[in-house]
Amino acid sequence: MRLIQITDCHLGPQQSETLLGLNTDQSLEDVLQLIQEVEPRFDHLVCTGDVASAGHIDCYRRFAHSIRRYFPQPLSWLAGNHDSAEIMASEQDALGIQGRLVTLGEWLLVLLDSSVSGQVYGQLAASELDFLAHVLESHPDKHTIVSLHHQPVPVGSVWIDQYVVRNADAFFQLIDDHPQVKLVAWGHVHQEFQQRRKGVTLVATPSTCVQFKPLCDDFTVDTQMPGYRWFELNSDGSFTTGIARVTNKQYVIDYKSAGY
Repeated sequence: MRLIQITDCHLGPQQSETLLGLNTDQSLEDVLQLIQEVEPRFDHLVCTGDVASAGHIDCYRRFAHSIRRYFPQPLSWLAGNHDSAEIMASEQDALGIQGRLVTLGEWLLVLLDSSVSGQVYGQLAASELDFLAHVLESHPDKHTIVSLHHQPVPVGSVWIDQYVVRNADAFFQLIDDHPQVKLVAWGHVHQEFQQRRKGVTLVATPSTCVQFKPLCDDFTVDTQMPGYRWFELNSDGSFTTGIARVTNKQYVIDYKSAGY
C-alpha cells in the first residue's frame, strides 16, 4: 500500500491570499501536480493539519475540491493549530473525507487531534489518548501509523519546539506498550525530520507552502521548496518513506520575516 502525506497548506478564505508572500493555493496546486506526475499509483492521501491559515469554511471546501480535481483516491485529514476542528468535523461527510481510522491492507492509519483551541502548542485530550488505546488494543495484528499535527519530540529548532505536544510522555507510553506501531508522522514544523525511538520511526513532513529552516533558535524561513512525503507499506510490517519536492519554480517569499 502506498500512502501520501501532505501538510500545512495554510489556505486563506480567498484564492489570492498569501503566507509570507507565497500564494498558498498556487503552491498546493504545484505539489498536487507533482504527486500526479511522479505517483502513478497510491492508495490514500492524508493531510496532517493546518489546512487553513485561519479556520474558515471556504478554505476546507476549496481544499477538498482541489484534491478531487486531481485524485479519486480516499482522503483524510486532521486539525492543526490554525484550523477550526469544529468546521472540519461539520464538513467532513459532505466533502467525502474519511474518518479517523483508515485501513490500508495490513496497516492501520490512526488520526489524532493534537490541536488546542486558541493555542499554538499541542496536547492530546484524554479522549484522544483513550481512542488511541482502544484502537491499539483492538487491532494488535495491524501494523500501525499514528498521525497528528504537532511534533511529539523536539526537532531541534528552539522557537517551534516550545509548541510540542505537552503530554507526549502519555502518548509514548501507549506507543511503547504496543509494538505494532511502526511509524509516527506529523506536520506543523514545515520541514523534513526523521528519528528512531525504541524501534519506532518518527517523521515530519515539509509543508505544501513555506518551509522553516531546520536547527534554528529563531524563526527562519528556508529556501527549500514545497513538498510531500510518501510511504510504501509492506504487508510484513516493513516500509520505506521519502520526500519529494517541487522543482523548477520560483516563488515570491519574504525570507527575512521574523514570524508569521
